[in-house]
Amino acid sequence: MDDMTDTGARAQIDALRARMGDAIIGQREVIERLLIGLLANGNLLVEGLPGLAKTRAIKALARNMECDFSRIQFTPDLLPSDVTGTEVYYQGEGGGSFRFEPGPIFANLVLADEINRAPAKVQAALLEAMEERQVTVAGTTHRMEPLFMVMATQNPIEQEGTYPLPEAQMDRFLMHVNITYPPVEDEVEVIRLVRAEEIAAQAPADGAHVAPRAPIPQEAVFAARREIAALPVAPAMERYIADLVNATRVPGQFGDDLKRWIEVGASPRASLALDKCGRTHAWLAGRDYVDPEDIRAVVADVLRHRLGLSYEAQGEGVSPDAVVAEIVRHVALP
Repeated sequence: MDDMTDTGARAQIDALRARMGDAIIGQREVIERLLIGLLANGNLLVEGLPGLAKTRAIKALARNMECDFSRIQFTPDLLPSDVTGTEVYYQGEGGGSFRFEPGPIFANLVLADEINRAPAKVQAALLEAMEERQVTVAGTTHRMEPLFMVMATQNPIEQEGTYPLPEAQMDRFLMHVNITYPPVEDEVEVIRLVRAEEIAAQAPADGAHVAPRAPIPQEAVFAARREIAALPVAPAMERYIADLVNATRVPGQFGDDLKRWIEVGASPRASLALDKCGRTHAWLAGRDYVDPEDIRAVVADVLRHRLGLSYEAQGEGVSPDAVVAEIVRHVALP
């Protein structure tokens, strides 16, 4: 098939990607994964060392969109009500009454910073909102906004005083994105970008005013989602998705190494996530069909947090990414 012609939704999403690229140097894959999560109506778990633009990325997305943004710093003393909100008693002239005060989870884009620093009850409150798109307080259900995405972050090296997410709860994230150090050339550009921002912030006001660019409307996201939902997937590609996920459940059929490494395979959520992310990746590339490269581009992000590796694999230092690469190598292309 021919590539799809440009549409209003596509032009606006491309503009959003370009604006984010102006604010984030050397993390193009992070920008793409954020957009995939947004357009696939999913939530992201982002893991990386401090200073690798995790917070800056979602702030750049929020700044250039017509949306509400909130940031929750997870700490050991955080309570579920600090995330979801609580009933507050108000005394008026006609008597008192309880009113619901929404918590920071009631925003379009939510940054859950260092999610593994909060205890299980707080994590469960956040994950319930992510999964059900609603919060129930004092017997009353409060719906989230139609545009809602959580980006949770965690630091891979600082594990003291943390509460690791249970594997079953990790499965609720559409993708688990790893952020690595940028190339040296990009780091030079980062230095220049931040220096220019500091100069601009300290410059005296001279009366000149540059009109801010209009934010990308939410309707552009909803229109893009409709196009992605209608994007056809060939039966051969559907079977390829299912075969990749099934290989995690019957690893013995694909080699002795995989049999030793994988203890628990991925759930059907992995197949659904691969389908959504593959279609979204194809749409962002301007195509009206999904090919194997779209699936391979996102398979590591979809599977790395859904695999239960054996003690033997951990002892040998085998990473989830190495296991996924071995699966991709063994599963036949359609």
